[in-house]
Amino acid sequence: MLDIKKNLDGSKLEFVLEGRLDTITAPQLEEEVKASIGDITELVFDFSGLAYVSSAGLRVLLSAQKTMNEKGSMVVKNVSDEIQEIFDVTGFSDILTIE
Repeated sequence: MLDIKKNLDGSKLEFVLEGRLDTITAPQLEEEVKASIGDITELVFDFSGLAYVSSAGLRVLLSAQKTMNEKGSMVVKNVSDEIQEIFDVTGFSDILTIE
């Protein structure tokens, strides 16, 4: 289960995620991101409530990062030690801006 909250502030959009970002929930997030980032120049993912991310979730983040590279910036914040380890092992630490 994944709970997605969106906070829009001008051209900044923040997704606050709670639960698990996995094969079942990744398409839901992908749809939300694609539908929401039209005029966005700053995209933020708040992972403070995220317990797990799978390869399907990583794919959504990579796709969002590629889009935002052309439009502005993307930040992932409040990453747990477990998810940070996944980012480190997969090399996503080098691709994403993590705060």
